[in-house]
Amino acid sequence: MKLSIIIPVYNEKTTIKEIIKKISLIDIQKEIVIVDDCSSDGTVDILKDIESDDLKVFYHERNMGKGAAVRTAFKHITGDIIIIQDADLEYDPRDYPSLIRPIIEGRADVVYGSRFLGGPHRVLFFWHYVGNRIITTFSNMLSNLNLTDMETGYKVFRREIIQNLKLKSNRFGFEPEITMKVAKANCRIYEMPISYWGRDYAEGKKISWKDGIAAIFHIFRFRFFD
Repeated sequence: MKLSIIIPVYNEKTTIKEIIKKISLIDIQKEIVIVDDCSSDGTVDILKDIESDDLKVFYHERNMGKGAAVRTAFKHITGDIIIIQDADLEYDPRDYPSLIRPIIEGRADVVYGSRFLGGPHRVLFFWHYVGNRIITTFSNMLSNLNLTDMETGYKVFRREIIQNLKLKSNRFGFEPEITMKVAKANCRIYEMPISYWGRDYAEGKKISWKDGIAAIFHIFRFRFFD
């Protein structure tokens, strides 16, 4: 089965080449689809220099957010399984084989890579952890799931699932939106432990407490009004 790897990119000039290198070392039939979300730090120049027939790159003319970049990529994928890969090196492509295994074995439609199921991880912010637990718990209450990490960047899907979901969120609302919609669709959802090498704000981390507040709103919105 072919794996489509979607990489939404915004201002990641220091890491984009490294994440592509890490992905290339994974011995799986795959394609890489990158969507640059109007980067302004030189990322675009790097991508234009390395794009090829084996590396599809698409460019937004204005910054629209992670969700919009993922939707753009969906139009160009050809794989049987789709995984979303952040460009910032926090998530390790060496976890791909375990993440896609439940789908290949026919046991799952969707797989979430959980940072809280025992994989190695960098120790960082206590209040980020608390915020994540609150958001995940609220999401579980409204979706009737028992996820441990709703906001994980590693979400994997059978292609048929993605094709049947009409996604709307442009920014980080993508995470709660897709969770609510796969729950409503009664998808078979698995979680697998992953490694996590989180970065701090000095290293370019973008998400903030405002995104946490927005996530609560989006959970409520996509549970009851979409």
